[in-house]
Amino acid sequence: MTSEALQVFAGPAAKARLAERGLRAEDVGLIPAAAGGPKGLILNGLDRFVFGDWLTQSRQTVHLVGASIGAWRMATAALAHRDVTAAFDTMAEAYVTQEYDVLPGEKRPRPEGVSRRFGEILAEIFEGREAEVLAHPRWRLHIVTSRGRAGLLAREGRLRTPLGYLGAFAANAVSRPLLGRFLERVVFSDPRDRLPLKLNDFTSREVHLSRANLRGALLASCSIPFWLQAQHDLPGAPRGAYWDGGITDYHLHLDYRALQQAHAPLVLYPHFQRQVVPGWLDKALKHRHRPTAFLDNVVLLCPSPAWIAKLPGAKLPDRNDFIQLDADERRRRWRVAVAESQRLADEFAALSRRDSLTALAL
Repeated sequence: MTSEALQVFAGPAAKARLAERGLRAEDVGLIPAAAGGPKGLILNGLDRFVFGDWLTQSRQTVHLVGASIGAWRMATAALAHRDVTAAFDTMAEAYVTQEYDVLPGEKRPRPEGVSRRFGEILAEIFEGREAEVLAHPRWRLHIVTSRGRAGLLAREGRLRTPLGYLGAFAANAVSRPLLGRFLERVVFSDPRDRLPLKLNDFTSREVHLSRANLRGALLASCSIPFWLQAQHDLPGAPRGAYWDGGITDYHLHLDYRALQQAHAPLVLYPHFQRQVVPGWLDKALKHRHRPTAFLDNVVLLCPSPAWIAKLPGAKLPDRNDFIQLDADERRRRWRVAVAESQRLADEFAALSRRDSLTALAL
């Protein structure tokens, strides 16, 4: 289904349920949140409504799994025990106003400076409140990171990291499972409940999320190679270098089918596009952008092309805006995108009140 701003896509099992009873808050058991940098800002309105209004109509446990900015969004939801709007407003403003020094003669900030400042931003929001995130009565947070395996990517280095990622790129081009020889998916999960999915599609492990590693895991999940530094030896996790969770799981194309046996069988996926791309290195591999049976019970919400065309620059915010726009113009455009995201929330609110809902096929 397409409204003026919002599109709704669904896998076969989800489509049948929407047609039968509409989209009910009590049917949602998991919410994924993709990597994608500033693109995630256009989901701010949906996040405020889904967590602050809509899901309050239900009582079940909901698993929140995110990579990169998606991990930050989901951690914000888990932090927002009382005032969801204020929490997501704070996150959006922190993201919009981030700024990094560029040395004379250079075109972009150095990774060590970006990591230091970004770590400070996360500390301003989460330091001393880690226990709150892990104590939310209903939300269970799961942060996805990419850990370098034995070899070139086991540690970050001036030569070894580019060579390691060159090998990872070549391996992934042949077969996504081959990428697992260079990187593994490490999910930092709420110790109260494991992620209720089978992670056997890719080399994976799950470790406990704790007060000691929450901010480190968040920073690691946002650490884009060559833009930020890797985070090493996170507490409670295997030793090694940890990078952006989007490298292994760009849009979290996970096997969600196990959830269909649960009391709340649907996956609600606010996303910035229709395609659910498996890994960051798959962006150029269009044949891997197609839906699979993994997404059978997914309801995906994304902005329509017509809505995007009305945004500043006729596009979603993206990381290149840091280079192509001056700071004032970048902030202005991103704030407009955040404000306009309320239209997505308003249309979702209207659709969620229907007794039956027709969705487009994923």
